[in-house]
Amino acid sequence: MQAIRYDQRVLVLVEVRGEQRDWDEAERAFEQQGWPVVTAFARGEGASRGVLSEADPARLYSVEVRFFGARNRRTERAASWRVERLARAAGLEMYARRCESVDRDREQLTGWRAHTVAHRPPRAPVPRPRTSMEGLRNAAVLARARFSERRGHHDTGMVVTGTASEARRLSRMDLPGGSAPRDVIDVRPLHGRERGHIVPRRDEDGRRRAFRLVAWLLVMTFCAVVARHHSGVRMWVWVGAAVLCFAGGARSAYGMFATGGRVASLFMAGAVSVYLLVVAFGAGMDDDGGWTPVEMLSLFAVTATVGGLWLLVRQWTWGEWLAWAAPLVFTAVVSFVVASGSVLHALYADSLGLTPDDLDVSGIWQAVSAVKLSSLLSYALIVPALWGIAKHLHAPFVSPVERLGVPLYVLTQVTVVAMCALGALDSAGEAVKDFRTAAVRKADPPSYFGVAPEWTCVEPTVPAAELGSRGGVLRPERPYLSFGAAGGTVSLWDEPAGTALQIPAEQVRLVPAADGRVRCTFSYASLPKDG
Repeated sequence: MQAIRYDQRVLVLVEVRGEQRDWDEAERAFEQQGWPVVTAFARGEGASRGVLSEADPARLYSVEVRFFGARNRRTERAASWRVERLARAAGLEMYARRCESVDRDREQLTGWRAHTVAHRPPRAPVPRPRTSMEGLRNAAVLARARFSERRGHHDTGMVVTGTASEARRLSRMDLPGGSAPRDVIDVRPLHGRERGHIVPRRDEDGRRRAFRLVAWLLVMTFCAVVARHHSGVRMWVWVGAAVLCFAGGARSAYGMFATGGRVASLFMAGAVSVYLLVVAFGAGMDDDGGWTPVEMLSLFAVTATVGGLWLLVRQWTWGEWLAWAAPLVFTAVVSFVVASGSVLHALYADSLGLTPDDLDVSGIWQAVSAVKLSSLLSYALIVPALWGIAKHLHAPFVSPVERLGVPLYVLTQVTVVAMCALGALDSAGEAVKDFRTAAVRKADPPSYFGVAPEWTCVEPTVPAAELGSRGGVLRPERPYLSFGAAGGTVSLWDEPAGTALQIPAEQVRLVPAADGRVRCTFSYASLPKDG
């Protein structure tokens, strides 16, 4: 049987009403979910005697419900939601009558290495050193022995965990199937010196407190950055907020250990705070250096998105990934990149009255534009990321029994995707706006993913009557913004008319111009009379 992964264990007293077949179905459902049944008894009997009355045929199961998510004040409710969902799926009359978290947080035991002590000077009664030189010599021998122990030169390879006294006794214990016990053996800590007055918290509790400390310090850094970009009263308000956040972080650091270690924890919190502020303000940079509030918010958003997506998909097994998730993601990404390679170029060209075929864009620039479009649409990932965070925290609106959760998610996702699509439209719209502004000012327009319009003098190679122009009449005496030749057609921008002008490439010759203010010297009289 494949092991079921989970974060939380909640002991739930489940009441199943019905007949024997309903109880058998409930037991099969518990087994399929990977929920072990601790005990079972009829209602009004066993532990429920004198607590619940004997009513309709019903049976009580003490079930250990296992599921993913954080441990908070909604963990027990999350267990009852899963029992309710199972009841709906199995079509059983099933109720969660009592929910109680099973706390199995792991203790953080100190690790020790066992080593021999035969190298130490004997501690048997010895005559008192007659001279100070002899005493110094004995002290040096003992110090050299201790130093060699710390360097691991006398380790036996045995590792034990526990307090100092427990570790010493464990190393000398007669273990069945192991080596014979030895009296001349001692232990040393795996890392640094053992401090008996410092008692670490349990594993999960310590990790939660560490996350809380980091969150306080990051919010403090953000408030400090905002204060740096303001002045007057607003600056002091944000400075006060940063001080309060640091106080919250210091309070978290003060309780990082169950006993002792408070001074060291406060010192480390202060050092991390200084480091974050130095990085955020840009040490060694000019006054314009350092982080901005928008950049920090973007960093937080990216971090929250990555973390939320990980919380959302961490429940999937490697088999599920390899079977359908990974091929689906790969197919979607590849097809999207291929399809979106010219989307931004199409929007850009359409705003100027052209088509993507009129723009000579290389494949590398189409790929770059696809990456840009993907980055614009990637903001839509924040919705499933926030959904994953909400599920991890057991938010009521994403509970398994909330019927409005899925429609709410779909509506939110569609809204965010629409906003991202508008962002893609704005990208092309801003580029077209900059292009038109540069054309009016006779300046060089900015390029847009490989589309680089240039001021050009257009010299016809055929008489005016034979010129096959579309969208306007060519005036060779003034320069045009040229998009280059594509598909045998030269696309030009007629700024006074505000439209695109297209001419067959074999009927004109393009001569680069310095800018839009020069005057072209072409005259039709210079053409050969035979055309």
